[in-house]
Amino acid sequence: MIENKAVKSARAEEVVRLLKKEYPDSKCSLNYSNPHELLVATILSAQCTDHRVNQVLPELFNSYPSVKAFAFADLNKLSQEIYPCGYHNQKAKSIQGSSLAIMNDHGGKVPQTMEELIKLPGVGRKTANCILGECFGYPSMVIDTHMIRIMNLLQFATSKDPKKIELELMEVFNKRDWVKLTHMVIDHGRAVCIARRPQCDQCVLQDLCPSVLR
Repeated sequence: MIENKAVKSARAEEVVRLLKKEYPDSKCSLNYSNPHELLVATILSAQCTDHRVNQVLPELFNSYPSVKAFAFADLNKLSQEIYPCGYHNQKAKSIQGSSLAIMNDHGGKVPQTMEELIKLPGVGRKTANCILGECFGYPSMVIDTHMIRIMNLLQFATSKDPKKIELELMEVFNKRDWVKLTHMVIDHGRAVCIARRPQCDQCVLQDLCPSVLR
């Protein structure tokens, strides 16, 4: 069934209401205390669980307590310190490269616009949206694997392309819910709408989901 925008937006509003009731404490699962730490953590989280990243972060931030420390780190040493997160050589280059750019081009402060953030090495829209929403309070939507899968199942998205999905979802979800929506969907994807074995009979969204297994 093809929904018009008003009907789809109303369904989206109800989805958010039910998810807020089910996951009232949903928040970013990466540990950080400032925008640059979140940038580093998000780079490390690519192809790695947040749990594993959080295990590495305390010692890492103790060794590199500032943007400058990361910018002028020994690349081989940094690479070894983030080894458990996978793709350590590329991630080390991205962390050092973005830190150098922040030092040289932004006075040591993480920039606050999408345009500036995605120019940093290793930073794409996902990382940029995470920083903008979590640290600077801008309405933004992080499109991760859970969002791609679940939003397609809910038929709010019709693509696997993160940028296209981001634009599609912004059309139907209220701006005030964008940041929290991602965290709730991630929690829902881990607990109930699990890839390859969704527990549709336990899902609070089953009456709103066109893909539910009945």
